[in-house]
Amino acid sequence: MAESAQTARSWVIPANEYRRERWRNQLGWTREIYRSPGSGEWDWRLSIAEIERDSAFSSFPGIDRELVLLSGNGLRLRFDDGEVHELQPPHGKLCFAGERGVTGELVDGPTHDFNLMWRRDRVQAELWHRPLVGPMVIFAEPGATWAVHLLAGRARFADDSGLPPLERGDTAILQAGSERLRHVIEGGGELLLVRVSRNDAAIAWCW
Repeated sequence: MAESAQTARSWVIPANEYRRERWRNQLGWTREIYRSPGSGEWDWRLSIAEIERDSAFSSFPGIDRELVLLSGNGLRLRFDDGEVHELQPPHGKLCFAGERGVTGELVDGPTHDFNLMWRRDRVQAELWHRPLVGPMVIFAEPGATWAVHLLAGRARFADDSGLPPLERGDTAILQAGSERLRHVIEGGGELLLVRVSRNDAAIAWCW
């Protein structure tokens, strides 16, 4: 069967294919899910941080980021400017600028944390936590990319997509290209949905 235009622009990344690497400051580990190529470096990136001890976070000037607690009993973010924010179970989250100095303090044992980062002068990104009960339709406009990360349960795409089912921890990347893209996903569980689009004007979303 010939590959459809939808399939050519969309694919599933199984959790066991994420690439494990050290943090930029060498104080922890992360599993990289996906990075979108940019001029010189990536424009946006998805990963899962493995935090096993209290650690200062790496600095990422010019980048905004959003953290979501995936597992563990909580993560306290202590910023150098005095702000303190706690990511509480089941899926507490926070968006902040990557150049802010911050230390992650474990509340009670290790955590895994979903990490969305994007270069604010090139793209804009949004993240939602949603239940999956029955079918869900995702419309991606031209030039936009969606990422679907399955937190829990099982999910599958409509038969005409050509995409394999999603198991817990897998991520689908859905790219619209030059035409509007429609995907139907159904099942039961919980999702993280990420939408990324080009940003012609510099907008800081997490200050």
